[in-house]
Amino acid sequence: MASGGTLLFIFTALCVTAVKRFVKVECKAENVGQYGQQSLLECVIKTSTDIKDPTIRTVAWKKLTSPEDEGDPVLGFNRWKLDRPKRGYRFAEPSWDEKNMNVSLLITNTAVADDGDYKCMVITDSGDDSMVTNLEVQARYSILTVYSIPEKIVPNSESTLICESRGGYPKGTIRWFDEEKHDWTGSSEMEVTQSDDGLFQLTGRLPLFRGSTFQRYTCVVLNASGVKEDEIIFEISLFFSVVGQGPEPIEICKIVVRLVVTGSLMVGLLCVLLFYRWRAQREYAFLVSLI
Repeated sequence: MASGGTLLFIFTALCVTAVKRFVKVECKAENVGQYGQQSLLECVIKTSTDIKDPTIRTVAWKKLTSPEDEGDPVLGFNRWKLDRPKRGYRFAEPSWDEKNMNVSLLITNTAVADDGDYKCMVITDSGDDSMVTNLEVQARYSILTVYSIPEKIVPNSESTLICESRGGYPKGTIRWFDEEKHDWTGSSEMEVTQSDDGLFQLTGRLPLFRGSTFQRYTCVVLNASGVKEDEIIFEISLFFSVVGQGPEPIEICKIVVRLVVTGSLMVGLLCVLLFYRWRAQREYAFLVSLI
């Protein structure tokens, strides 16, 4: 036969379990926050109809680094007193108190470091519960810039197009297309760097080889979900269309200049000859008139 202490322990455990069933923390599982803006992690306390006028004794919001981690406290309420919150965190409702079942967390200025899992733990006078919710931080990549190395591309020589995009998160990708929509990304290289604020800079390099240059190329930046966020077109001078088809443009220019100079000299010489011929005819006519 079980002892009195054992029976008391079992009875107490059953009572606590029963009480817990009356209180539940419900949170939106996935949340998206934009870098530099406010982010909301929605959590509310639900109680059964048997609970009348519940009172919150403790609320603890923690940022988790792993599922097993106890977390870093960012906002807390204990024994009718609001703990000093971590900078940038507060309850979503400014007038929140122990009777307010909306315990949503507001992040006032979202940073990359805010990305991750959060745990909301609640203790009321009718039971306690906790739940984990996730915040995915996103930042849009800035307007792209494209330039070439060398700056002035010489025909029939190798060069490189460089496309840069900054200020995005999570890590995105850069893709290249020619004017006929052919994908040249496989021939390119992409470098990824992360700044102190956690944002990414993407640098794509597309080599241009002799005889394979199109008139224009398009650089496209995609976010982590593969959605296009921006694009820019790099125009190459029209004279590149004659690359590999006869003399280089510089030689053509030299030939044209020589022809122009030679033609001008010939026209000038012809004018001089015509002038002297006209003058000689006038003088001959004058002498004939004297006779």
